[in-house]
Amino acid sequence: MQHIHGFHVAVVGATGAVGQQMIKTLENRDFPISKLTLLSSARSAGKSVSFKGTEYTVQEAKPESFEGVDIALFSAGGSVSKELAPEAAKRGAVVVDNTSAFRMDENIPLVVPEVNAADLHGHGGIIANPNCSTIQMVVALEPIRKLYGLNKVIVSTYQAVSGAGAAAVDELTQQTQAILNGEKIEPQILPVKSDEKHYQIAFNAIPQIDKFVENGFTYEEMKMINETKKIMHMPELQVAATCVRLPVGTGHSESVYFEIQESGVSADQIKALLKDAPGVILQDDPAQQIYPMPAYSVGKNDVFVGRIRKDLDNDRGFHMWVVSDNLLKGAAWNSVQIAESLIQLGIITK
Repeated sequence: MQHIHGFHVAVVGATGAVGQQMIKTLENRDFPISKLTLLSSARSAGKSVSFKGTEYTVQEAKPESFEGVDIALFSAGGSVSKELAPEAAKRGAVVVDNTSAFRMDENIPLVVPEVNAADLHGHGGIIANPNCSTIQMVVALEPIRKLYGLNKVIVSTYQAVSGAGAAAVDELTQQTQAILNGEKIEPQILPVKSDEKHYQIAFNAIPQIDKFVENGFTYEEMKMINETKKIMHMPELQVAATCVRLPVGTGHSESVYFEIQESGVSADQIKALLKDAPGVILQDDPAQQIYPMPAYSVGKNDVFVGRIRKDLDNDRGFHMWVVSDNLLKGAAWNSVQIAESLIQLGIITK
């Protein structure tokens, strides 16, 4: 990458859980930055954030904040994105948006670089970053789909509380301590802050992420279903999801059942394929008790896959276990990776 010029990069939602990871990721990747602008809601403006040893004051995000910006990474909630992403694009910035605001807009590419980087060529100033649980699943499934075809996917997720924001992580910690101390707890946030009831997350599993849709699925489940079909360009793919919140800080886990189009394929062939797949680390040795776990995925950009085995009743069916840091590959790293891909493909030049 050329560092001679660099790009004017803006991070919107710079003080949030994902925004913080975006800034760290830009630093770790030594992303070519000539100027960095950190933006947030009025509530968080004025806070100080450090990048490469320099302190930056976070400014309130306004339409004029994007004058001269080349790349804008958004992770400040859907309403902020809906209001300001078009304003940033209008001023010539390419927006990578981490909310669900634009994901299902047919004119906006929904991109996981290992799967559909080519879709970046059609961007009109805004690119959507998929849902965290979708990203890690499609990274693991795409090499399989390419070689053997894909007919059906059934996923059950075991999702970390950091996916619901920093306040949810605090709630988990406080509840756990309170319960261990024999004190009363009053849940305020999970499963969904804006929903009517709130439940204990410590020592519990909550089978609700986001609100319910009329069909009995939740929005999170529908996101996984619809986004997977869009990213893979497979509207006909059969996908079903059950999304569950666990008392884990960071790192989403998923049990994925999938059916391929070819028959006579072995689990070893699937393992060999994933061993060399981009963005995937195979951790699959039952004899040595080697398999992915969320506690060991924290701070890593990769998607970890293990427990690959053939279904006992269906020759084309397989099961696997997929784990990734939901704040990194699930959010911040995928966003920065999209920005890197835009440069590598020559779509953004300086």
